[in-house]
Amino acid sequence: MSTSKLSRSKVSIDTNRVISPISPLVFSGFAEHMGRMIYDGIYDPASPHADESGLRKDVLAALRELNFRSIRYPGGNFLSGYRWEDGVGPRDQRPARRDLAWQSLETNQFGTNEFMDFCKQVNAQPMLGVNMGTGTIQDASNLVEYCNGTPGTKYADMRIAHGYRDPHNVKLWCLGNEMDGPWQIGHLEADEYGRKAREAAKMMRWQDDSIELILCGSSSSLMPTYPEWDRVALELAWEQVNYHSLHYYASNEKNDTPSFLALSTEFEAFLDTLAGTLRYVKAKRRSKHDVYLSWDEWNVWYKARGRSDMEGKWTPSPHLIEEVYNLEDALVVAQWMNVFLRKSDVLKIACLAQAVNVIAPILTTRDAMLKQSIYYPFMLFSKLAAGTALDISVNAPMYHTAQFGDMPLIDVSASYDEANHAGAIFIVNRSLTESMTIDLNWLDCVPQSFKAAYQVAGTDPKAANSYENPNQIVSVPVAVPQVSDKSATLTVPPLSFTALDAVM
Repeated sequence: MSTSKLSRSKVSIDTNRVISPISPLVFSGFAEHMGRMIYDGIYDPASPHADESGLRKDVLAALRELNFRSIRYPGGNFLSGYRWEDGVGPRDQRPARRDLAWQSLETNQFGTNEFMDFCKQVNAQPMLGVNMGTGTIQDASNLVEYCNGTPGTKYADMRIAHGYRDPHNVKLWCLGNEMDGPWQIGHLEADEYGRKAREAAKMMRWQDDSIELILCGSSSSLMPTYPEWDRVALELAWEQVNYHSLHYYASNEKNDTPSFLALSTEFEAFLDTLAGTLRYVKAKRRSKHDVYLSWDEWNVWYKARGRSDMEGKWTPSPHLIEEVYNLEDALVVAQWMNVFLRKSDVLKIACLAQAVNVIAPILTTRDAMLKQSIYYPFMLFSKLAAGTALDISVNAPMYHTAQFGDMPLIDVSASYDEANHAGAIFIVNRSLTESMTIDLNWLDCVPQSFKAAYQVAGTDPKAANSYENPNQIVSVPVAVPQVSDKSATLTVPPLSFTALDAVM
């Protein structure tokens, strides 16, 4: 990796240059009935770590630290064949069924009400999906009534009979999952899906006019129907929805680390295209209604993509796509979240896929739990990024990538929380070999001091945590830079992510 002769980087920060308030919902997660995400993940009555309801106490504690603001459930591809009534009521009366999406056995011992209890335990609001594959618009309406209805009607009374007198008051609802994909159970063409989603949305809103709805968008920027699918579906359902989804999984299959560490440019391009699509549809419809983006599946995923990783062989809770994450994956996740801040004007929800075991920041055995490398950048953003995202100026040396040409060696975002007199700066050094000295300059509101600095770093981009060595790639406190005369200087090591916590 070659660099230019510029020896330093300069970051200029002006708290008056606001992009947008940061939606807390960009720090959300995803829990699908897939592999060991639910069973053996968050719910494992046989584990010595289980509480009286079967939830893993160690996993709950780790998820509270991540502080997911919302969790999307129950799928994923699983959603398009799911019958929600299978997962409510007495457990001994719930049927076991074949899950065609992942060729697994679904016992239905964990369902809607257990998920609501779980969300309360981790202080996250639920985001429920309705089945737009095999499900009907009536099924979707019934689920809203079951969750949010007041006593006196069939499905609300059914919930009460199941032990939950108070409504769950679920606000966020996904209108299916990846319906653009031919792999999806009940796949629909864009116009078919747009009409079905619109009619489902109408019934769901008639049940509860306070809910917010998320329309299925393209499941990848590589789909041949992208972004036409998005335009067609949005034009049909625009007035009924609040958000439009996008999905993306990052890959380093070519083992090209310099290009992999520059993927933020691709994330931004995906968002820019769909933001343009939103503006086009709003203008074409002469609408006063706004729709925002929900990146409700995102993560690195490419190592566990073999056929055996995807098929459950009709067993309960099989080991499926249990990706092992390394340092370079953590740096890509950090840059992804930098993009979330830089695009906070249009991106209002983002769900890390998934929460436990399945392409997840947390792995479990029956007796133990492991925090993977990607756990730490997410935790730091979730903890520190608040208030508004700032439009900062970055002047950095460039390096060459095979995929994207010349790219800056550092990737930076910043937030400013005026109400709490706090600020944060997030910096990724993409260099594999060279430290970077960074001059921070403030143009108006200057920090009184930095109260903490945290770093995720290492010398080997392939280094990963294991049960035997769980602390190889973690967040560690480092020395804070000193602020003087509206500036501060720090040096960050190669292959590093640094988060600065400022008192403003």
